[in-house]
Amino acid sequence: MWALGAWVLLGAVCAGSAQLQFNAIKSVEQTICNETVILPCIVTNLAQKSIKVMFVKWKLEKKEFFSFEGSTEKTHRNKNFSSAVLESVQNLSLGSASLSISKTQAVPGNYSCEVTESNREGETVIELIYRVGPGLPQVESSLIIFFLVWAVLFYWIQLGVTVSKGTTFQEMIGLIIAGIIISVVAVVGFILLVPDGFGPKNQAGLGLIVLPAVILVPLQYFLLKIVFKNNLPRFAVVLVVVLESLGYLIAVIGFALCMTACPPKNGAVVIAGLAIMALMAVVGLIYMIALGSCKKDQLPRKSVEEPLNDAKGVMLE
Repeated sequence: MWALGAWVLLGAVCAGSAQLQFNAIKSVEQTICNETVILPCIVTNLAQKSIKVMFVKWKLEKKEFFSFEGSTEKTHRNKNFSSAVLESVQNLSLGSASLSISKTQAVPGNYSCEVTESNREGETVIELIYRVGPGLPQVESSLIIFFLVWAVLFYWIQLGVTVSKGTTFQEMIGLIIAGIIISVVAVVGFILLVPDGFGPKNQAGLGLIVLPAVILVPLQYFLLKIVFKNNLPRFAVVLVVVLESLGYLIAVIGFALCMTACPPKNGAVVIAGLAIMALMAVVGLIYMIALGSCKKDQLPRKSVEEPLNDAKGVMLE
């Protein structure tokens, strides 16, 4: 009886030890910032701790796509997962069977890791979840939108002032079409940028906000040129056009810095560039109204003085 009881107890213990156990990790997240995805698989109760007696198998939705045979140290993988490798072959004997996959091949879903050590085996399931990575802070996104709206709005106001001072029909139509283009592109950029994260849509939105803003620079020049009847003062060129070009360059540099960092940084540089452009649009409007009006008032005075001078000359004769 004692021998029978000891045999049953020993069998129960052996049966329990035949099952490999894992660290309980239910899921991992993949974001756009991940260059590679690590699927964790950590065995906690290896006995022999030798690669030679181990075999690892990975499945996606119960379909095998990767395996590693410890006795030969050979790897077999599906062509759709050509980047899949064990995170560390050396650490496999310590229980680490974690898998590394490039972000382009890591498909969201349920992955199962099956590890065999001699005659013992076990399996764990990890869910890979795709989450849009962190994007620009909401304050920065709002300021980027605000300053471009400001710049475009003051362009339309400048256009109204220019038309009131007299333009040809062709000039007016060309300026209106250009204004509509920049306005529509900006609205599309706002819509794409607003959602959380910094995925391809958000990146495209920031690009549509920053890059087409270059149209505002030549438009500013043409508006001033029309108002001043081709006698554009150098001060206006330097202060408005050159500084607005500098603001655009700063915004483009900020855009490039945002695109090369993940999560995006240097949104403040984009804001600074667009703020300069918006400020120059205001300065251009003030300059256009104030000095443009002065020049307009001087023209009739000159035309009146010329007949008077002619009259004086006749009387003297």
